[in-house]
Amino acid sequence: MIEEIQISDLGVIKNAELVFSPGFTVLTGETGAGKTMVLTALGLLLGERSDSAFIRAGAAQTNVTGAWRISSEHPAATRIEEAGGLVDDGQILLGRTVSADGRSKAVAGGRQIPVGLLSEIGSELVVVHGQSDQIRLKSQTAQREALDKFAGAEHQGLLIQYQALFNLWREIQRKLNDAQSGKEKIALEKSELTEALEFLGKLNPKQNEDVELQELAQRLTHTEALRNAVGMAHDLLQNDDFEISDAVEQIGKARKALESAVNYDASLENDAQALRDFSQQLSEIVANLSSYLASIEGDGKLDIDQIQERRSELSLAMRRYGPTLEDVITFQENAKIRLAQLSGGEESIEKLQSELSLRQEQLQDLAERISVSRKAAAEQLASRVSAELSALAMADATLKVNVESTGELGTSGADNVSFLLQPYTGAEARPIAKSASGGELSRIMLALEVVLSESETAVTFIFDEVDAGVGGAAAIEVGKRLAALAKSAQVIVVTHLAQVAAFANNHLVVIKSAAGEVTASDIRSVSGSDRATELARMLSGLQDSASAQSHANELLSMASNS
Repeated sequence: MIEEIQISDLGVIKNAELVFSPGFTVLTGETGAGKTMVLTALGLLLGERSDSAFIRAGAAQTNVTGAWRISSEHPAATRIEEAGGLVDDGQILLGRTVSADGRSKAVAGGRQIPVGLLSEIGSELVVVHGQSDQIRLKSQTAQREALDKFAGAEHQGLLIQYQALFNLWREIQRKLNDAQSGKEKIALEKSELTEALEFLGKLNPKQNEDVELQELAQRLTHTEALRNAVGMAHDLLQNDDFEISDAVEQIGKARKALESAVNYDASLENDAQALRDFSQQLSEIVANLSSYLASIEGDGKLDIDQIQERRSELSLAMRRYGPTLEDVITFQENAKIRLAQLSGGEESIEKLQSELSLRQEQLQDLAERISVSRKAAAEQLASRVSAELSALAMADATLKVNVESTGELGTSGADNVSFLLQPYTGAEARPIAKSASGGELSRIMLALEVVLSESETAVTFIFDEVDAGVGGAAAIEVGKRLAALAKSAQVIVVTHLAQVAAFANNHLVVIKSAAGEVTASDIRSVSGSDRATELARMLSGLQDSASAQSHANELLSMASNS
């Protein structure tokens, strides 16, 4: 709720402080006293467009600040904290400054914010109904939301269930669209992988095969030179011709000579041992050379052209899927796994299509149940608001709440909801914003708010000109309904009618001073005899009139007993 508003240098207001209380507050005063400037100040706090023409003559800027008391979970508190502002023990402060050069600054919770954000915050705090204001229930979305709240808890449960299912259905649809849009891409990838695997399957590459083939090709290219060189080395070390002395034989003789000499001189043992070790190493070398000569003879079974062709095939594979043969083998293994995954894509699309169809059937069933519930609630809402309009001097007017199927599933069902006003029997029912005058529109909004307040969370309502075009008994009914609305919300009303003002539990009077200004001392909270005097002025223009005073007291007594 609004706790207070401070205004400086706005229109006729030099400085003023308005303190509000819960329930029903009425703002009165003579024409031109500055009541409109109070609403202008409030509009600035709610993010409305600024105009330097609002600034009091001779002043450099106008300043407006307001304090609200809200819960910590209130959406406005969340928005302010997200913007870096402070919510102090359930109180938020909003501010607006407009300078003479047209610049405007907005503040929330001590933090400067964009004016657009101030408008978002304000829409969560206050609902203004006036001839020049956007009405809260103007859009079909807002009208549908109001009807859904009015429809009750069971209906709300259906909506929650529907919205959760709708989100799931939309996610399945997104996955299906992605799968179907990628179908050609998947088919191309499958074709490429299949071709690659067929090629590599025939090639059947082995680890390190390219290196081994390179070495083999080198050997085959120089087979004769290798055979001669290795054969000569082998024969020099060990020869089967008994007439030729080889290295193995000579080393053996030297070893035996030293071993016999050791018997006479132990210092020769180290040299003898060294010859024994060398003799063993020499034997191993001879054996390796023999094996190598045998392998050369075995290589002769392979054709150098076949080897070079194999190397060429491996090089092609490495260019395509490498750069190394190890990379090629890894690609082959991964390609098999990927191809298996892609092969399950069509089955996945079929599953998504089946699930989407099932969820859509469930959604359509829920949407039909929601539509039936809305139509039942629409009849009740229209009947109750129409009864309120009758008491508000619009006896021939009827509210129509239309619920029409769109044929398409949306986030809140498949209905369009529209509030229409039939001004008299036989007339065409038209949207409420187009079928009523300013004063009538405020009364229509009042009737709607009174009925909807039973399902609304606490909020602040401000009505301007709600009593336009009414008087007498109808004005009393307006007052009664504002008082009824104030039982569940804070209601602030600017009025010229004593019959309306009598029902308020907080009465503020704006008085313009002789200097043509409104200062802090010129906005007064009146009660008791002072309040009766103000009502008498509103009734007859003669606040000292005995009959007007009597009538005022009668109105106050009637209001307090109703």
